[in-house]
Amino acid sequence: MQPPQSHKPGGQHAPQQDFDDSDWSKDTDPPVRPLTREEAQALVAKHPSMSVWQILAWQAVAAVLVALVWGVLAQSPASAVSALYGGAVVVIPNALMARGVFGRGAGRSVGALLVWELLKLGLSGAMLALSPVLLRPIDWAAMLVTLVVCLKVIGVILLMGRGRAKKSV
Repeated sequence: MQPPQSHKPGGQHAPQQDFDDSDWSKDTDPPVRPLTREEAQALVAKHPSMSVWQILAWQAVAAVLVALVWGVLAQSPASAVSALYGGAVVVIPNALMARGVFGRGAGRSVGALLVWELLKLGLSGAMLALSPVLLRPIDWAAMLVTLVVCLKVIGVILLMGRGRAKKSV
């Protein structure tokens, strides 16, 4: 059996060229070298990480601040309570998931993470569905704005950390 030949315009056949893989066989040093213990410790000290519990605390602080501002501006206790409930819809399920994923005896697997994420989403949905029953009267705008602000706290913290990392370089 003959190897297939490529076609040239005009019906002419050219012999097939062999693939040159000589560049792949060269031994090259890896572009990244492993860090020593001291270098790794210096890197961690230079770029400290934030724990999940600190992020939850910032979300709770944001919820309280938005609820206070909303309650003062609207001059309505129902607005303040609705705003606090919106923060609770974010903070309580996130705390449950953090406890399940990072708590003592937690299984560190993708399956466990998925289960806790589903539980978090289910609890958030249930809390939102029960809000008209639990809050009377309810201020939907206050609740949803606070919910969104609490969700965005994580992004703000990440942006602040990125800016801090750029300044230290």
